[in-house]
Amino acid sequence: MRIAIVGVGGVGGYFGGRLAQAGHEVHFIARGAHLAAIREHGLRVESFLGDFTIQPVLATDDPAQVGPVDYVLVAVKSWQLAEAAASMRPLLGPATAVVPLLNGVEASDILAEVLGPDYAMDGICRILASIGGPGLIKHSGIEPSLAFGERDNRRTPRAEALAAAFKAAGIRASVPPDIQVATWEKFMLICTWSGLGAITRAPIGVWRTQPGTRALAEAVLTEVVTVGQARGVALSMERVASIMSFIDEMPPAGTSSMQRDIMEGRPSELEAQNGAIVRLGAAAAIPTPTNSFIYHCLLPQELAARHAL
Repeated sequence: MRIAIVGVGGVGGYFGGRLAQAGHEVHFIARGAHLAAIREHGLRVESFLGDFTIQPVLATDDPAQVGPVDYVLVAVKSWQLAEAAASMRPLLGPATAVVPLLNGVEASDILAEVLGPDYAMDGICRILASIGGPGLIKHSGIEPSLAFGERDNRRTPRAEALAAAFKAAGIRASVPPDIQVATWEKFMLICTWSGLGAITRAPIGVWRTQPGTRALAEAVLTEVVTVGQARGVALSMERVASIMSFIDEMPPAGTSSMQRDIMEGRPSELEAQNGAIVRLGAAAAIPTPTNSFIYHCLLPQELAARHAL
């Protein structure tokens, strides 16, 4: 397969690296010092599942140099998506599938709007990984997995073929019967983890054990389910307890990418996570007091990071 990775951070670097390791023609769309290091030294991945280096590596900052591919895996930050999508046009052929691996529940809609609905799929991933330095991806914590599918939940050859490619590369991948449910269930976790982690400045092992912040986490989850149900997603309130159980199983030192960005003064995915629940809840006339509290408490720092104050 010819595959392009747009956004070579922890997510794109790890999954793209594994696909390249398995023999696929993987083109990494990166920039700056990260791109320079990848070109000079290869893409290095440090993982508790085994370190590896992709060298030589196909890397560029210009999608036009790559041309049409079978799949585009998108792993940029949510606030970069619209601009990144516009840059992807040279990667599109008649049957190209564009698969978002972002946090949030609106990425597929944005891709469909910018590129056209025939190109856009929906997708999610579960992984703890980040850039450890130029050209270096550090993966820790949990076994990675992916799920993706067509926006209307049709079972298509392109979805099945991508799942098969990941499985052959040693990565758990599935095409769930309802990708919207899967996307919102992942959103339940990341919205809660990001919001509580960012507002407490504490790792998951701390805020999940304190009665007050644990109650806030359950409230965030409940609001996400309620908003999703109002938008026609077949979420069950029973998932609140199961997501809390999953939170309890996470490595205690774990932090979310949004949390790390906010703590380090960088622009974050606040608008696409807790902010999205506030916005989507308001559109559906659903109160979201806990997410609203988190969002508005974090917003001043977000605006400062974007030099918008």
